[in-house]
Amino acid sequence: MKLLGIGSRIHHSEHGKGVVTNVSSKLYWVTFMENGLETIGLDADFEVIEAVTEEVDAVSFFDVERSLVQILEKWSDTHEKVALGDKWKGGKLILEPGGELANKEMPIETFFHKIVMVRDRIRVMEQKINSSKNLDDHEKVDLQQYITRIYGSLTSFNVLFKNKSDQFIGERSK
Repeated sequence: MKLLGIGSRIHHSEHGKGVVTNVSSKLYWVTFMENGLETIGLDADFEVIEAVTEEVDAVSFFDVERSLVQILEKWSDTHEKVALGDKWKGGKLILEPGGELANKEMPIETFFHKIVMVRDRIRVMEQKINSSKNLDDHEKVDLQQYITRIYGSLTSFNVLFKNKSDQFIGERSK
């Protein structure tokens, strides 16, 4: 059985005339003039009005997206849940400028999320540096020292973290 391509026009006995708008490994997604979007099996009974004969990739966008999310969750540490300290939940961050300017407020949860994203991106950068084939060991050590100083600068935000294991750690005293 040759699959119909996207754009093929069909007539289905129950749904009427429609156009194939997506193809998965098991279904056609068809937008029917009378009934809107419906899915029908590849082996359903319908008349082909006009077939688009371009090659069809029988993997849907949804399947690709789901696979990508699973891969990212498996191989990335950025999906890790980091808890905000209980005393900060529902709170807000207020930045009060000098002079007559208005305050800037945002939920602490929003600010905390941004801090965690910075931490995760620094970790990814650290991994890329350490696994780089283009940097020699001396360059890796130099860059690692900069990253350690960045973590040290961010230790002020440790009060927001519920778990000590999630906090920033800078250079330890020797």
